[in-house]
Amino acid sequence: MWLILAFMSAALLGCYDSFKKEALHKNAVLPVLFLNTLFSSLIFLPFIVLSATTQTLDDTVFYVASGGWDEHKYVLLKALIVLSSWVLGYFGMKHLPLTIVGPINATRPVMVLVGALLVFGERLNGWQWAGVALAVLSFLMLSRSGKKEGIDFKHDHWIWMIVGAAALGAISGLYDKYLMAPVESGGVGLNRMLVQSWYNIYQCFMMLAMLLLLWWPKHKETTPFRWHWSIIFVSLFLSTADFMYFYSLSLPDAMISIVSMIRRGSVVVSFLFGAAFFHEKNLRAKAVDLALVLLGMIFLAIGSA
Repeated sequence: MWLILAFMSAALLGCYDSFKKEALHKNAVLPVLFLNTLFSSLIFLPFIVLSATTQTLDDTVFYVASGGWDEHKYVLLKALIVLSSWVLGYFGMKHLPLTIVGPINATRPVMVLVGALLVFGERLNGWQWAGVALAVLSFLMLSRSGKKEGIDFKHDHWIWMIVGAAALGAISGLYDKYLMAPVESGGVGLNRMLVQSWYNIYQCFMMLAMLLLLWWPKHKETTPFRWHWSIIFVSLFLSTADFMYFYSLSLPDAMISIVSMIRRGSVVVSFLFGAAFFHEKNLRAKAVDLALVLLGMIFLAIGSA
């Protein structure tokens, strides 16, 4: 069951990336990101209210557990990590082809493994090292593909924003494992709906502050904001993908390493969107890079099984 949920989450995540690219086209980044957090918060607000005031959602997958500062301080930290990743990722995606952003994001499972190696003292086996090596090779080949489009991986700050977003996303994945793990296993044991619902709301308030302090005073001098219906679909696909992700992690025997790798399979969906709808260039070379990433993910899955 948790594997099916992970695959469904990956497909929805690919759609989320594609609609995000469309929403950011010739558009101001911070207002789009604010509206994403606002709509995501509105999706989960009814679950919070119904859980707190009625028994309608008791014993269902939509029940949001109550919690005090001891629980919410962890959720607040997650909101900071995720929002930092999103800010970098949104700016990077706006200025880069989706067929380059996707494969870079697909290296997150490698970062998760390296993080587990450094933070938790885990040791990688031969299959996992092979997966890491393939991911590094694919990144180097992707940089060559990018040069054909005038993108210098070493000096392009948009590339480094995407890399930073991927790194923070990997940190968020490791943190999720800590948040969801039972107390007896060394985790916090938080309710998954409490985490997903409230971190969206915290992000919304953070983005509102950024919007008022950073964007609004200079909005007439920068890229103007324009409404596009794809902004709503960004929130819908992300919220549904994350719901299935957290639900998957909450099930017995679910493995964060496998779930993380499957979710990065979303790159296939976003790659196809980039080719079919955004008519991006140099697809044959990028397809080879993508194949290496996917092969590396298969190696990681074998080594983590």
